[in-house]
Amino acid sequence: MAKSKFEMYEYRQIIVRLRLGESIRSIVQSKLASRKKVRAIRLVASAQGWLDSKRELPTDDQLSKYFKISTTPPTTQSLVLPYQQQVETWFKQGIQAKTIHAALKREYGFEGSYESVARFVKKIKNKFSQHVTTILDFKAGECAQVDFGAGPKFYHESTGGVISTWIFVMVLAWSRHIYAEIVFRQDVETWLGCHRRAFEWFNGVPKKIILDNAKCAIVKACYHDPEAQRSYAEFAESYGFIISACPPYDPPKKGRVESGVKYVKNSFIPLRDFRNNIVEANRQLKSWILETAGNRIHGTTQEKPLTLFELERHLLKLLPEHPPECAVWRRVNVHSDCHVNYLKCRYSAPYRLVKQTLWLRATETTIRLFRDHELVAVHPRLFLPGKRHTLDEHLPPNALAYAMKDPQWCLDKAKKIGVHCGIAIHQLLSHSVVDYLRAAQGIIGLQKKYGDARLDAACRRALAFQSVSYKTIKGILQKGLEYESLPEQDAFDDLTETYTGHGRFSRNTSTLLQ
Repeated sequence: MAKSKFEMYEYRQIIVRLRLGESIRSIVQSKLASRKKVRAIRLVASAQGWLDSKRELPTDDQLSKYFKISTTPPTTQSLVLPYQQQVETWFKQGIQAKTIHAALKREYGFEGSYESVARFVKKIKNKFSQHVTTILDFKAGECAQVDFGAGPKFYHESTGGVISTWIFVMVLAWSRHIYAEIVFRQDVETWLGCHRRAFEWFNGVPKKIILDNAKCAIVKACYHDPEAQRSYAEFAESYGFIISACPPYDPPKKGRVESGVKYVKNSFIPLRDFRNNIVEANRQLKSWILETAGNRIHGTTQEKPLTLFELERHLLKLLPEHPPECAVWRRVNVHSDCHVNYLKCRYSAPYRLVKQTLWLRATETTIRLFRDHELVAVHPRLFLPGKRHTLDEHLPPNALAYAMKDPQWCLDKAKKIGVHCGIAIHQLLSHSVVDYLRAAQGIIGLQKKYGDARLDAACRRALAFQSVSYKTIKGILQKGLEYESLPEQDAFDDLTETYTGHGRFSRNTSTLLQ
């Protein structure tokens, strides 16, 4: 069977074999060309004197004048070819081959099959999807690349469920030495903590960190002007490295860490028993990096990563003398109760800032609240969900007064005003159904206007009529009735705290029948 494509070197090879006296039959039996093809070549070569072994072999240019490289054209032309321009337009718009086939039938009366359209669209795709890349070179100590990848799953014994994990990977771009850690979350705190432990693992900091647009690092993904998280930007400033975010949807820009994540997932995780313990998993992972990953011959550098790292480590920036705080910045709203929420814990803010948005800076030990650049509150960090930390000066005056004047304060204050006032306040606060704390606070507040003596006398009269309430005592004072004579003056036994008098409208039984 004749070959569909014949190269120039094959023409020369047949001429050489003819010059050596080889027969046409033997050349055909070697399946180099058909009998017809060999005869045609011998005819041209003989006419040009190329079969003379004393003469030099012809060059490709000379051969090309007599022989042409050709390919066998397709026996049939695609039925879609007349509509090529329209199909290319639809393909660029993202329309599928099935929809294109239906549109051709509907609008142009196309009679071809869907398979013919699919083949034609595939050729267009190959034509327009040629993606040329270039190798990015980095100097020693210049940069590292970071990324997250899916990690192993752990079985939760108490709930019976499965917990997903993530693998944080940082790869030094020059030596390919890696740091990896299995974590439960991809939040900002985890991101910063993994960076710190990676720098300590390398005992140095690269000049630049290349990353994708993860939300824990980049607020706004943009080709020209990406916006970094305030937390990550402050962290980078503290350690002295530059944040270099890849353009959106362009993972090849950090291909070394992409390969690093795949390497960890495919080479470390399978067939390992972590005993549902993330600490044990990370211990095994670090041992594997030093024993296996670091001592393999890397496919690109053809060197061991740890061998190259011994050279690169001296070119990394020194770690800060004192490790910077890993601080998380977040926008929070001040609710009407004068508190903000952060990780299910509540922290107070000045009441004048209610309904405003503040910056919250969380570290391992403290919570700080800022209004723009002004520090407005400092709290200890809480970790148990539902806990609250409130500073009294943050509450409005009325709420502060209510909070400060608790029942014990009211009792102590009332006793200082007078015996009867103490008895009245004790009765109010001892009510088994209704909370009369505000009433007790209001009664004691009357002392400022009417004085201790008048207030105590008013309480004595209210007790006599068994009508101890804020409204009654205030009314007595307003009408000046606190010193009016009382029925049954001996109803009080030596002015003790126990009242033994009668009801409001009761009469003495000794005079009832007179």
